[in-house]
Amino acid sequence: MADITTIGATARDRAGKGAARATRREGRIPAVIYGDHKEPVLISLDPREFDRVLRREGFFAKLLDVKLDGTSHRTLPRDVQFHPVNDKPLHVDFMRVGPKTRIHVGIPVHFINQDKSPGLKRGGILNVVRHEIELVVSADNIPEYLTVDLDGFDIGDSIHISQLQLPEGTASTIDRDFTIASVAPPTVVREEQAAAAATAATGTPAAAPAAGAAAAAPAKS
Repeated sequence: MADITTIGATARDRAGKGAARATRREGRIPAVIYGDHKEPVLISLDPREFDRVLRREGFFAKLLDVKLDGTSHRTLPRDVQFHPVNDKPLHVDFMRVGPKTRIHVGIPVHFINQDKSPGLKRGGILNVVRHEIELVVSADNIPEYLTVDLDGFDIGDSIHISQLQLPEGTASTIDRDFTIASVAPPTVVREEQAAAAATAATGTPAAAPAAGAAAAAPAKS
């Protein structure tokens, strides 16, 4: 069962930009609950309570029970509009979901066993291509995160979506075996390889400037 958080809400009686501005002047965040073939419900949120929920990892993949006048609406956050200057939430959209509703959600990726990766132990760098993966899931089976086990991965190895065990009933929205991460060579090693390739191309090693070159230059008369 997906992890479900509860948040309180208060009803709003009017829609429109003017009503939304009035709600914000009262120190609350205007929001709406829609979907599931029901009428939209206008609500407002306490900004401090909402901020605690918003800061959680994978916010848009977390089910929320919105409590309104004794009724609980099971929802999924779909959009948050932010102020362009102070980055405060201006409006929130929640979509109603049923237990079998199929939805697209971005699931965070967690990496484990870095200490068991031969490549990372030799100074390799974990190059993360995707920090989250979009899946098609049912609302009652949203995974909290996907786990990538780095045990045994060496420099030059890549981790693809086909190597992950996805939860039953879920599927990637991308129909190809895409890369999630790779173990890249250390920066120093890459620079040495580039220098070696340049030498092979020209046949002459790149010479560093001599320490006394400036002193050896002819003096001007």
